[in-house]
Amino acid sequence: MRSDGVVGARAGKSPDRQGALRKALLVSLCVAALCLVPAAAVATPGSGVSGTVVAEGTSEGPLRIEPPEGRADVTFREITVQPGGSTGWHTHKGQLIAVVKSGTLTRTLHDCSVEVTPAGTSFIEPSGAGHRHIGRNLGTQPVVLWVTYLLPEGSELSDDADAVDCPAAG
Repeated sequence: MRSDGVVGARAGKSPDRQGALRKALLVSLCVAALCLVPAAAVATPGSGVSGTVVAEGTSEGPLRIEPPEGRADVTFREITVQPGGSTGWHTHKGQLIAVVKSGTLTRTLHDCSVEVTPAGTSFIEPSGAGHRHIGRNLGTQPVVLWVTYLLPEGSELSDDADAVDCPAAG
């Protein structure tokens, strides 16, 4: 210890300057170490793995996903709705992420609004009894959906619901 009470500082250098020099030295050492890391430590391409895109869809806006509390069952399903067919009024206990692979799905929602989702689009179906809805194929070709269900563990994929009293909603 020096007579002025500064511990470990060299004569003529303030503790602040000494700390700055230590930081500069540490950064220099880290940069030098990164330059010496062998190329083998960098990520390598995989092998023996293949993948197939089965459906793609673009959302009209941001997708807000809210996974269920606790453990979740995740189910991926292909759903086909024939021309003139419908899903019936129903709800879900968790969210669904859907991609319309082909055809056009017309959904009537709990507030009687109608959403038309053509092939190449995606959407989220919200959870809860307050979000009952029905999906219809009003076209002449089958509607094919690729749907991922994010449900509380042990939940049914959907629950039947009473129809909403909307004009022409069925």
